[in-house]
Formats: sequence, C-alpha cells, structure tokens
Amino acid sequence: MFRPFGICPHFFIGLIGLLILSTSQADYLLGPNDVVRIAVYGNEDLATETRVSDSGKITFPLLGEIELGSLSVGEAEARVETLLSERGYVRNPQVNITVQEYRSHEVAVLGFVNKPGRFALDTASTVTQLIALAGGVNPQGDDRTIVTRTRNGQTYREELNLKELLEEGKASEDIFAEDGDVIFVPRAPVFYIHGEVQRPGAYRLERNMSVAQAISLGGGVTPRGSLRSITIKRRSSEDQLTTLDAELDELIEKDDVIYVDERWF
Repeated sequence: MFRPFGICPHFFIGLIGLLILSTSQADYLLGPNDVVRIAVYGNEDLATETRVSDSGKITFPLLGEIELGSLSVGEAEARVETLLSERGYVRNPQVNITVQEYRSHEVAVLGFVNKPGRFALDTASTVTQLIALAGGVNPQGDDRTIVTRTRNGQTYREELNLKELLEEGKASEDIFAEDGDVIFVPRAPVFYIHGEVQRPGAYRLERNMSVAQAISLGGGVTPRGSLRSITIKRRSSEDQLTTLDAELDELIEKDDVIYVDERWF
C-alpha cells in the first residue's frame, strides 16, 4: 500500500540499471490516446491500426465502436475475439493486439537525474527502474527520492532511500509507479569547510559523517591549522545561527559551516 508522506550517487546508476525488468505487454491497461494495432490470424483484411478515444473506444471493421479502455491488452484481445465469434464473423478467431504508442499512462521523473522528463508506463515499473530510464541520478543528486501522487483529490508523498534499497538488500521496499506520479530526486545535502584546510569549499554530506571525515575531504589541515580549534556554524530549527566548539568525532549536519582556526603558537 502507498503510505502518506512519511539518488542516489552517480555510482549507483549501473546498479539501478540491473533492476530493470520487463513484464508482458498483455498486462498493460489501455487508455486514451494509446495507438494499437489489431490483427486477426488468417484474416489479413481485418488488420487495423487505431487510436483509443477519450471515452476509451476504438473502431474496428465489422464491429464498429468497441469499448476497450481500462482493459489490459490480453482482456482486449479476448473481447474482440468474443464479439467476432458471437456475431458470426470469424470462427474461433485468434486476435493479437500490440501497442504502437503508449500515451495514456505517464510518469514524470524530475530533479537531479541525467535525463529528466516524462516516461510512458508501458510495463509495470518501479521507481528505481524509472530513475534508471532517466539516466540514473547525477553526481549532485541525493540518496533519496520523493514520489508524489494524487488520488481522489488527495496528494500523497512517499520518500525512498535508494542507497538502502540497492546496498542493504531492501529492494522489496521499492514501490511500483502509477499513472501521473511525479518522481523527484532532490539535490544532495552539503556542508562547507573553511579556514586552515587545503581545499576549502562545499562538499557532499554523507550519512554519519564526522568532523574528522569532513576535514579529510577538505585535504586535511594546513601547517598553520589547529585540530584543537574547530568551530561549526549551524542553523537551528528556529532558523537561529549558533556557533559551536567541535570535536573531531562530532557528527555534522546539512549546511553546517566548519571553520578550522590557526594555531596560536
């Protein structure tokens, strides 16, 4: 069940791609603007390519308008076979329907992915599979993704941690996307380090990162730097800026500004 509201670094792109699965086209639910090709074995004159109307109907030789909207491809084949047989047009008909253009079921994949855009749900697809179709998460993307969907006038949000899904054996917690979903990969959280470090600047914040690890990312301290004189500027939940004396094993938070001071002597 989709829960109300509560990618992954670029090196996961290949791993996500391995999750792409295919399901039979027979399971696809037909909808408005889908283009289908219908063929009847042994009756080439009945072969038809047609578009599903907004009301879910198609036009087929001999049968006229047929309601196929919201049926799976397999169910639609069975319906056409039944009508051809019951009306005496074809004995034991064998109908094959292939979807030429998927237009009725789409998902938007946005944010920090390599190829953001809209993607057709031509098969049952999970969130990670659709992110893979969007080229994977780019280096600035977060480990998490947010899925938003609207049903019966209510908006629901689901947050998934792609790193946990792929690295920690939690793939079963992945969810299947539905028509109209918006999959958004936000920018990864960052921290800033300044003062007496070799490479000051902004860096990606990983989970459970300590001050010591942050300094290491910054290239270590300069010869004039002091590991005993480190401060962190941090904004509280009330948006108040505070300055804290930091220890090397202290965990840092999103948007922290770490400053390594000079030695006093």
